[in-house]
Amino acid sequence: MSPEPGTAGAALTAALRADIERLLAAEPEVRADADDSVHQMRVATRRLRSVLRSYKRLLDPDAANRMRTELAWLAGILGVARDAEVRGARFADLLDRYAEKDCAASKPTRKRLVRAERDRYLAAHGAVLTALDSARYRAVRGELKKWRKHPPLRTSVSGSPAAEVFDAVLRADRKRVRRLVRAEPTAAPADRVELLHDIRTSAKRLRYSCEAAEAVLNEFAAGLGGRAKHLQTVLGDHRDAVESYDALRAHAAAAHAAGEDTRLYETLADAEDTAAGRCLAQYPAAAAAIDKS
Repeated sequence: MSPEPGTAGAALTAALRADIERLLAAEPEVRADADDSVHQMRVATRRLRSVLRSYKRLLDPDAANRMRTELAWLAGILGVARDAEVRGARFADLLDRYAEKDCAASKPTRKRLVRAERDRYLAAHGAVLTALDSARYRAVRGELKKWRKHPPLRTSVSGSPAAEVFDAVLRADRKRVRRLVRAEPTAAPADRVELLHDIRTSAKRLRYSCEAAEAVLNEFAAGLGGRAKHLQTVLGDHRDAVESYDALRAHAAAAHAAGEDTRLYETLADAEDTAAGRCLAQYPAAAAAIDKS
């Protein structure tokens, strides 16, 4: 039996249906290795998992936890391919900007950075296809198709007014971001990067819970979700630059051991260090914006 219109159960069913459709629509694109397809399927998978977490009080806990576990498995496999794709594109862009044309040192550097990541992507994409052909994924896909109309709602809660329940979810998710932001200034330097990553993760969760609530809470959800997305993006760009810097330093060490010229690696690493600093400079304003009503 479908939940009554205007109830939290009906609103969540509609939000879940949209996310499930995004995930299922991405599968054939991933199989064809279409441009950006792995990214789109990974986002859809992580988004759905996040919504299940934020709105868990509306769902049967056993069914929701099982699905979250399966979505985490799928996102992890997609993530290996996506990370290689991002690193390869980022390294190629850095080389295009900073390597002199016909520079002899750039050829082994490009091979070590770009071609190696492309090879990693191809291997990881093969693992993705294996997962999509597995009985485990077929079971997940079959369950999600049922959830498009009949997710495992808890009848004791899902009949409550949608605005009331969704507002409480968004405020709880925002409170989580605020708590982490308040803890950041006193974090030890060694812990700060991981705390910023936690803030980014919580901002992403808030963004997705807001997007799921837009049809119910309108401007409040859209505005808060937009600010959460900006904070997520600022910290995501920072994280990407930091991880790229670390990877370049590791590649430089390997190149040095192989007797190669490492000056270009050092130039690229310096560029990423600068980029990380630029991103971090945007963080205070992005974090403060979460408090806006």
